Amino acid sequence: MLKHRTTFVALAVGVLLSACGGDGDEPEETRPQDSRTFSTGTVAPTFAPMAAAAGDVVDMSTTSRWSGVREGAAYHVEVPANWNGKLVMYAHGYAGNGNMLGVSDPSIRRHLIQQGYAWAASSYSKNYYDVRAGVEDTNALALAFNDIATANGRSLAKPSKIYITGHSMGGHVTAAAVEQETLDYANNKVHYDGAVPMCGVVGDRELFNEFGAMQMAAQALTGYTNTPRDQWASIVGSVTGQLFSQFPDGGGDTKITPTALGMTYLSVVKNLTGGERPMFTQGWAFGGSFPSTWGIAFNVNSALDGVLTEPVIDTTKVTYVIDGDAAGSAALNASAQRLQGDPEANRLRRDGLRWVPQVNGKFSVPVVSIHTLGDLFVPFSMEQTYAQRAAAGGSSGNLVQRAIRGVSHCDFTVAEQVEAFDAMIQWETAGIKPAGDDVLTAATVAAPTYGCAYTRDVFGADDGAAVKALRAGIAQTGGSCP
Repeated sequence: MLKHRTTFVALAVGVLLSACGGDGDEPEETRPQDSRTFSTGTVAPTFAPMAAAAGDVVDMSTTSRWSGVREGAAYHVEVPANWNGKLVMYAHGYAGNGNMLGVSDPSIRRHLIQQGYAWAASSYSKNYYDVRAGVEDTNALALAFNDIATANGRSLAKPSKIYITGHSMGGHVTAAAVEQETLDYANNKVHYDGAVPMCGVVGDRELFNEFGAMQMAAQALTGYTNTPRDQWASIVGSVTGQLFSQFPDGGGDTKITPTALGMTYLSVVKNLTGGERPMFTQGWAFGGSFPSTWGIAFNVNSALDGVLTEPVIDTTKVTYVIDGDAAGSAALNASAQRLQGDPEANRLRRDGLRWVPQVNGKFSVPVVSIHTLGDLFVPFSMEQTYAQRAAAGGSSGNLVQRAIRGVSHCDFTVAEQVEAFDAMIQWETAGIKPAGDDVLTAATVAAPTYGCAYTRDVFGADDGAAVKALRAGIAQTGGSCP
């Protein structure tokens, strides 16, 4: 009996390894990303404290602040003198394709220190859209927290709780970090106690599918139905000119004026990115995130610039919708090129996480996710995908989502971010699930006041000029909440 059981287990393992891309004896293949080199530059052993602000109850200059480099990634760690024993990991967003690495401090840094939390942030060891590196390096830093403290002369107890939060690509890192698949496959395993992804790519590959669909729609509407996606640079001037009479040229003006054909195109974009909702018009008109999609996302190749080895962008299941124009919608669906991704492009691997970790909607800790409605670089549709996956994965009870009436990418006020973080903490410690927004019911999302429940148009010492200006723009267009 034991012999038969052993044989069965061996066969099962063989089938699993085969499904993951090999027989277990051959090394995993490499990708362009694996041969790239990156530099942290010279890293000082400490970094500056935050300046004092009205309302501080803790002197920001009294914290322990350590920086350095571990396994190719730079880091910052800050611990208040009255540490509450809890650690917050911060994951930064997409840093481009350069070779220099940098650390970003959390936007709620002051709040964390004032409440007694320690925090740590990694630069990651690689740039590009390398979420695998983001998860592994953030986890590795969390695991090294005590060793770093001891090496700097301050011995600390092991954190009683570890939380994670992040923006944009860092929101993808955050959501992926608490997924069961990550717990199963990561090389550096951390069991986080709660998470707050902000403006995050919480639909992972679906973001790139949307980019592909937006580009193919733009090309089809302007007559470029047979131009390959990778020839965008040769047609972008003509496409832009047909769709917009005014479009940002990098000079600082973010205003956009569409032509009649452009309004048709923007109708398609709206329906691809979350449907009818407040702030969509302000988002493309002056929010400033849509030009990033036009200039950055449409130039990312289908293998994510070497993060993968095969094309992943797939638009074969996309349905294009032009508001009030069934015939035009049908014509667009018939003429738009269909991009087909390789189903194995982002398969499970034997050497750790997928190259682009998936957010499958299978997690067991409290997650509070926030997203601005006018974001067109990482659109609100990401939250809809996240909600659908959480429902399918049985994790809806662990997810709260909140819509914020911002018009750009990650343009939250600090108050909105603090409120989301504190809601997650209260949920994790007291067991009472906080309220959130319904992101799936079309009529609810389309309501004029949608997003008002958690929008906080108040500014403190750490709010930047850009957010203040965007909120003023919303007010000028009549979009502020009552």
